Amino acid sequence: MKMEIRPLLMCFALCVVYATSKPTEKKDRAHHDVPLSSKEHDDGTNFDYDHDAFLGENEAKTFDDLTPEESKNRLGKIVDKIDADEDGFVTEAELKAWIKKAQKKYIYDNVERQWKDFDMNNDGMISWDEYKNVTYGTYLDDSESDDGYNYKQMMARDERRFKMADGNGDHIADKEQFTAFLHPEEYEHMKDIVVLETMEDIDKNGDGFIDLKEYIGDMYNHEDEMDEPEWVATEREQFSEFRDKNKDGKMDKDETMDWILPADYDHAEAEAKHLVYESDTNKDGKLTKEEILNKYDLFVGSQATDFGEALVRHDEF
Repeated sequence: MKMEIRPLLMCFALCVVYATSKPTEKKDRAHHDVPLSSKEHDDGTNFDYDHDAFLGENEAKTFDDLTPEESKNRLGKIVDKIDADEDGFVTEAELKAWIKKAQKKYIYDNVERQWKDFDMNNDGMISWDEYKNVTYGTYLDDSESDDGYNYKQMMARDERRFKMADGNGDHIADKEQFTAFLHPEEYEHMKDIVVLETMEDIDKNGDGFIDLKEYIGDMYNHEDEMDEPEWVATEREQFSEFRDKNKDGKMDKDETMDWILPADYDHAEAEAKHLVYESDTNKDGKLTKEEILNKYDLFVGSQATDFGEALVRHDEF
């Protein structure tokens, strides 16, 4: 069965904000690195922030009811997964990669849910033809449909992104490559395609740049409004003072990248450094499984850590 909602995926990752916003609301295309936890990072009080950062908030909750033995056992299995090169050590880089993946679990869960819809022959891979047929099958004969979408143009744009995501250009993607296709903003090698697609969306006069009128027009639909909201004037200033770095009145590719993919503070890198610093007993800059398990309460929760916190709270009374 062809899924008629699939073509709308072409506007998915980068456009969902815009479709749901009211005319007076600011529409933001920038992708920012979000905090690893909503909890305060104060190791003097508890390690809740570190648990959320290391495991992801939902997974961290599952450790709170475990005994210390169970908690250590599960942590040991996680350490084996983190040690990507299987050399017996967990490096700062491996920890950072793990934390980033744990924080993006919702993305992987989303891909997992969609995977079976596209892997039609169940071979563990998704070819471009599989994706194309599921997504566009019913529209290929009528690419200029009445709903306003040019499906042939959208398909060409998707194929360009798919080829960049699959790496070797064989038009076949494994799960990680398909994740890069669906969520390109999360992958370093996909940044150019994110910028290119964004510029194509906003650049209405087709000159290859984003001028002030196009920049504001993408964020704000002024047709139904008599007076501009205050934030529009602020954005005009932002464009002139910060977005248009070379002061030529428009944004080029590099300036657009700085806008939509800013070099934010790297929370995952900071947390990885913190975890290594606190656990690295012999100060060789990397962690053994033993060093991690010795500081298991820093990485994961358990009944013991919860009980200890309860005693502290009781003593305070």
